[in-house]
Amino acid sequence: MNMTIHDDPVAVTVPASLAGKRVAVLGGTGPQGRGLARRFALAGLEVVIGSRDGERAVAMAEELTAEIGGPVGGGENAAVAAGADIVLLVVPWDGHARLVKELAHVLAGKVVVDCVNPLSFGKHGCSPILVEEGSAVEQAQMLLPDSVVVGAFNTISAVLLNDPEQGRIDTDVLVVGDVREATDLVQDLAATIPGVRGIFAGRQFNAHQVEAFTANLISMNRRYKAHAGIRVTDI
Repeated sequence: MNMTIHDDPVAVTVPASLAGKRVAVLGGTGPQGRGLARRFALAGLEVVIGSRDGERAVAMAEELTAEIGGPVGGGENAAVAAGADIVLLVVPWDGHARLVKELAHVLAGKVVVDCVNPLSFGKHGCSPILVEEGSAVEQAQMLLPDSVVVGAFNTISAVLLNDPEQGRIDTDVLVVGDVREATDLVQDLAATIPGVRGIFAGRQFNAHQVEAFTANLISMNRRYKAHAGIRVTDI
C-alpha cells in the first residue's frame, strides 16, 4: 500500500518500502545535507539531522521545521544514527573515514547511503581524488562490514534542494551498490523528491565514476552559471 503525501501539483507517492522508516542525514547542517533533509521531510518521511555539534543540528532542525511546517529532529551524529533505519553520509571528504570509523558500531545492520565526493579544489579548478579503496563508497563498506553501503545523491544540486521556489528538480540520481534490496530502497528514497528518479548505475566498484563526475558538473556550473544535473535517456 502506498501513501500520497501533499495535495499539490508536485505531490509524490511514498512507497511502502519507506513506511515507518526513519532517515538520518549526517552532515545535515551543510548545504547538501540540509537540502536532502528538507526534501525528505517535505515528502512526509521521518527525518533527523546529525552533526558533530549536536546543538547546531538541533538549531538547524528547528529552522527546517519552521520553514516547511513539519517536524525535523536533530542531534549528535551517533545518537541520530543509532535511531535511524537509513543513514546518509553527507560530510566533507577529509572527515569521511574518521566519521565512519567512529560510528561503525551504531551503523551495523543499517543501510548507509554514501553521498560523499572525494574532490580537491585548486587554482585550476575541481578534480577527483584517487581513493585507495577505489571510491568513498568502497572505503565506507570496508570500514562498515556489518552495514550495507549504497552510493547515491552525489550529483544533485544543493542550491536546488534548498530553493523553496523549486517545486521539482528535473534530474536523475545514480544509485550504486551490491545488494538489490538496498539499491531499490534508495531508488525509492530518491523518487520522493518531485522530478527525481533513482537509476541503478551498477555495483559498488562503479562508484568512482559517479563521484568523480561531480567535478565535471561543478565545472559546467561555473562556466554556464547553472545548477546542472544528470538525466539518463531511454529508461
